[in-house]
Amino acid sequence: MIYVIFILAIIVTVFSAIKISAYSDAISRLSGMGSLLIGTFLLAGATSLPEVTTSVSAIYLNNPDLAVGNVIGSNLFNLLILAVFDVIYRQRKVLTSIDQQQRYTALFGFIMMAIVPIALFFTVEIPLLNVGVDTLLIIVLYLLSLWVIRRKPPKEEKVSEGSVKERYTLKQAVIGFFAAAITILLAGTLLTYAGDQIAVITGLGSSFVGSFLIATTTSLPEAMTVFIAFKLNNSNLAAASIIGSNLFNLLILCLCDFLYEGSILQSASPSHTATSVLLAVNGAILCYAIFSRHGRNIYVGPSIAIIFIYFVAAVWMFIL
Repeated sequence: MIYVIFILAIIVTVFSAIKISAYSDAISRLSGMGSLLIGTFLLAGATSLPEVTTSVSAIYLNNPDLAVGNVIGSNLFNLLILAVFDVIYRQRKVLTSIDQQQRYTALFGFIMMAIVPIALFFTVEIPLLNVGVDTLLIIVLYLLSLWVIRRKPPKEEKVSEGSVKERYTLKQAVIGFFAAAITILLAGTLLTYAGDQIAVITGLGSSFVGSFLIATTTSLPEAMTVFIAFKLNNSNLAAASIIGSNLFNLLILCLCDFLYEGSILQSASPSHTATSVLLAVNGAILCYAIFSRHGRNIYVGPSIAIIFIYFVAAVWMFIL
C-alpha cells in the first residue's frame, strides 16, 4: 500500500505541474511581469512546494538526513533536467542566450550551493536564533538575487500562436495557479511519509532515499514545467524555473534549520559531503556555460558534464 500511495502522489504531482507551468506562462504574459521574474520566484516557489513539505515533515520525523538529502538531491536533479533539455534543444543555445540578470542569479546560486559542504564540516551557531551562520548567509544571498532580478523592468515578450494567453484571463490563470500549487503541496506531504517508510522497508537508508528517490520525485514538477516551457517556446521561463527552484530549495534548508534544534547541516550524515561538493561543481559548470560565449562547436559540453556528474553522485551515494 505504501508503494501505491507513493505512485499516486507522483501522478498527482506531475499533472499539477503541467497545469501550473501553463498558468505561469499565462501570468508572465498577461501581467507584464515577464518570464524571468515569474519563473525565478513565483513558478520556482510553487514547483518547490513538494520539497517544502518533504523537508519540513522530515524535521518533525526527526530525520535530518532526509531533509538535507532532499534539498541536495533535488538541486542535483534540477540541474540534470536543465542539462538534458539543453542537449535535446541544443540548437536554441538556451544557456548562452538567457537574460543578464538571470546569469547573476545563477552565480548567486553557485555561491549558496558552495556554502552547504563547508557548513557540513564547520559552522558558527547563533545562540538566540538557534541556527548556523550559513543559514543567514544563504538568506542574504537569496534576497540579493531578488534585488538583482528587480533592478531592470522585464523585456516585452511576444505571444506565440496558440499560447495560454488565448485560453485564460489573468484572473483565471492566478486562481488556477494557486489551486495547482495547493495540490502539489498536499501531494508532497504524501511523498514524504511514503518515502520515509520506503527507506525503512528497503534498508537503503534515509541519505540515499532522500537524495535520489524522494528528491527525484519531488523534482518532477520542475521537469514538467521545463518541458512545457520549451513546448511553449519560452526558454527563459524554463531556465528561470530551474535556477529559481534551486535558490528556493536552499531557502527551504534555512527554514529547516530554524525548525531543527541546533544546526541541521551539522546533524546530517557526512555522506552528504560528496553530493554537496558535486552539486557545487555542477553549479560552477552551469555558471561557466551561462557566462561563456565561446565553444559553439562543443556547446553541449557543459551540459554533458553536468549529466555525468549527477550519475557519479548517484552511484557514490548508493555505494555509501
